[in-house]
Amino acid sequence: MTEVCPIDPNQLRLDNAAAKELGKSYAETYQSGEPYHHICIDNFLPMEIIEKVRADVATLEEAERSFDAAEEKLKSQYNPDRLPEYTRNLFYVFNSRPFIQFLEEMTGIEGLIPDPYFIGAGIHKTLTGGYLNIHADFNVHKQMKIERRLNMLIYLNPPWKEEWGGSFEVWDKEMKTKKASFTPTENRMVCFSTGSDTWHGNPEPVNHPDGLPRLSIALYYYTATWDETRIAHSTLFKPRPGSNDASSEGRAKRHRILKEVLPPVVHRKVVGPMRRLGF
Repeated sequence: MTEVCPIDPNQLRLDNAAAKELGKSYAETYQSGEPYHHICIDNFLPMEIIEKVRADVATLEEAERSFDAAEEKLKSQYNPDRLPEYTRNLFYVFNSRPFIQFLEEMTGIEGLIPDPYFIGAGIHKTLTGGYLNIHADFNVHKQMKIERRLNMLIYLNPPWKEEWGGSFEVWDKEMKTKKASFTPTENRMVCFSTGSDTWHGNPEPVNHPDGLPRLSIALYYYTATWDETRIAHSTLFKPRPGSNDASSEGRAKRHRILKEVLPPVVHRKVVGPMRRLGF
């Protein structure tokens, strides 16, 4: 089966004109996505790339960031700067002009900015029993003061069944109904626009029969549309109807109160450890 995105698996290069045309071919599908713009594209990369990235991931030791809170359990993140050379260079392709133009043509969002810091991005691994509850992402890149607009995920797992958990879910803006669900199967790409009410996640615990983790490439893109009249927020979690999912509403309220009453230096020292511990 022919891959969708023609990145050369050896040179890791993408032709600019081909990238733009590819974006145009998916524009209508992406921009008609409901309840917010999104798309799922199978067989996205040449399989040689997927196989090389999986081989790189197999060599990785302990991740620099791990999460084991009520909302985000047994998940680790590897920043691209720490990845083996091949996979690290692939991330630079995803931040390159041709790939950005593919995304702009597909999404209709002009002036997309890649993140050279890869904040929150990289390789994500979720172990058996792990999950990420339904949430809306943080909305501003603190170092660069730019607005988060787009997420892209590419799954690295071998062929995956829905009953093995870890499916990516799209929920309506009222958090009443699940609108779509995509299993994290081999070489599947999911891309979606982000906002303060674009609820998504993978809340069903991973339970592969052979104990395989859920693996994905994760990338985020921004625009220079942030201004100080906007209210910044960290990740917002909301429970699914009738579930026991943890919610971040109480935690967000605590953080807002602390920001109002504490001096900035003290606030930074207090809130960071609180977030890492899930408070």
